[in-house]
Amino acid sequence: MKLIGAMLILLTTTWFGFEAARMLQERPRQLRQLKAALKVLEAEIMYAHTPLSEAALHISKQISPPLSKLFEQFAAKLQKGETSVQQAWEESLQTVWSSTALKQGELDIMRQFGETLGQYDLLTQQKQIALALVHLEREEADALERQSRYEKMAKSLGVLTGLLLVILLI
Repeated sequence: MKLIGAMLILLTTTWFGFEAARMLQERPRQLRQLKAALKVLEAEIMYAHTPLSEAALHISKQISPPLSKLFEQFAAKLQKGETSVQQAWEESLQTVWSSTALKQGELDIMRQFGETLGQYDLLTQQKQIALALVHLEREEADALERQSRYEKMAKSLGVLTGLLLVILLI
């Protein structure tokens, strides 16, 4: 019975360690997706002159979840026409953000971007997208540094914590 309990403790703490490492891997990937989505949005708005709701729908089909849900919900809210662009963006962010691996810094950047979305002429909107991309680049560099620094440690810590608990309990 003790052996089964010890194995469960070890498996659980190992799983927590690997889950923490997965989140460290997901953040840079999701940041790259977000940057790509903003670049597509820029192209759709600037060159194809696509309405914002259609552009968001196109983007949602090009990227993987959970970020695809952000643009999908944003497009749906815009198509209903019951809210402003800024409010639709904010509501979409609030709904989806908890399912991403992204941090508060990225949320602040996306909120700031949403405040300017659809309010300016094309040239100013392009500058706002470029500004958001610069900020996301900085966050991606930070995420990659954290991943390289802490990913192995999180995995090892999960296993070692489990072993310590097993030793203390036996």
